[in-house]
Amino acid sequence: MASHQYDLLIIGAGVSGTALLYATARYTDIRHIGVIEKYAAPARVNSLSSNNSQTLHCGDIETNYTLEKALKVQRAARMLANYCLAQPDKDHLIYAYPKMVLGVGEAECRLLRERFEVFGPHYPKLRLLEKKDIARIEPAVATLASGRLREEEIVALGSTDEYTAVNFEALSRSFVRQAQAVDGKDVDIHYNETVHHIRIEDDRFLVETGGTCYQTRALVVCAGGHSLKLAQDLGYGLHYSCLPVAGSYYFTPQNLNGKVYTVQNDKLPFAAIHGDPDVLVPGKTRFGPTALILPILERYNYRTMPDFLRVFQFDRRVAKVLWDLFRVPDIRNYMLKNILFEVPVIRKFLFLRDVRKIIPALRWRDLSFARRVGGIRPQLIDKTERKLLMGEAKINPGNGVIFNMTPSPGGTSCLENAEIDMRIVAEHLGASIDEQALRRELLGEDHEHHEEDFTGRVLEDGGTPPGFLRRLVNRFLN
Repeated sequence: MASHQYDLLIIGAGVSGTALLYATARYTDIRHIGVIEKYAAPARVNSLSSNNSQTLHCGDIETNYTLEKALKVQRAARMLANYCLAQPDKDHLIYAYPKMVLGVGEAECRLLRERFEVFGPHYPKLRLLEKKDIARIEPAVATLASGRLREEEIVALGSTDEYTAVNFEALSRSFVRQAQAVDGKDVDIHYNETVHHIRIEDDRFLVETGGTCYQTRALVVCAGGHSLKLAQDLGYGLHYSCLPVAGSYYFTPQNLNGKVYTVQNDKLPFAAIHGDPDVLVPGKTRFGPTALILPILERYNYRTMPDFLRVFQFDRRVAKVLWDLFRVPDIRNYMLKNILFEVPVIRKFLFLRDVRKIIPALRWRDLSFARRVGGIRPQLIDKTERKLLMGEAKINPGNGVIFNMTPSPGGTSCLENAEIDMRIVAEHLGASIDEQALRRELLGEDHEHHEEDFTGRVLEDGGTPPGFLRRLVNRFLN
């Protein structure tokens, strides 16, 4: 059996794994880095451009985020935007669209007005949009088929001049290219290699594929739901079960200029419906996602069902969590409705009713099911606490191996999560980190020459970005 030896080995070349590859190659003195990927190219599962929402989450219009969570997400989004905007192919990585979260009816409008008072000082570009403002930015949202404004009360929080969408598939390829271009580093990418077994011998991890044994001093697994399987093979994370939630989408002719989200139902642990342009499908607007529990770890790949059965580990504690979820009427009705969203003919009628909250004049014939679009989010169940975990999940036993599942919020957090893992790995290996370069390039903190705002635009000395002084004051007050 052939053997390769590394300081760091990463399993999985999605956006999380490749972000870690780039971060460690660019900002540490770790020399020998390898990546194992089961497919023939990066980003073939959830990071595939058609398998996610393509959204750069900033925390301002995600109504299920507290202010504390939103500001954490804001930092992650800033890192990602700064990386993308520094690349020669940035126009294929990151996109600027208008964005808003729409409130319909008295209760939702009141919630958004109150949210603006709390979040506005931390998001200088965020605006409270009344009905006529919405009509100017997104005419199809605010008007009926007759051309008149909607009669019900609507209000939105949003902005028109920020980067809001990312092609995470192209971003993964970019991370690989940039990592391989770093001088003085040995970076190997092994495609078409499926991990069968991991062993620990002394201070090394032995990762076995079909015909190769990879040896590494540090190991990070970024393989979605498969991460939990590999962790449990080593005896870690046995108190977790995996509940894969699949999302599907629908296409309509282009009727939105940007991203329009809806207010999250706090009782539902899944994403609220939204509509936006698809970065790779011109002339279409994509609506979704739905939420359907499927017994597989990769969408449209039923060969992953045996792996799901191994990590599901159904027992009385898992049954208790599922029963508690099903007992909540909002969740129960939502789950049943999402099953019907997968049934031809019926699904269009049901989905049309939901999507008309965003586009009231949308017609049945405008909707078409987006075939083979949508991925799977492996939600974890903590069997000890007997609850469904909604945030990110990471298993770190403290011995140089890390298992990542379900980064939150999705691809937006890839570089921030990579920074966390990079620091853990560097400490384990005794490696050093170029803190100055990291802060300058990803966080825009080169205060000697310029200050970089959230959108990644650089303002030379003498220019003060909107809201910069307010952010500076808040930094000192907090």
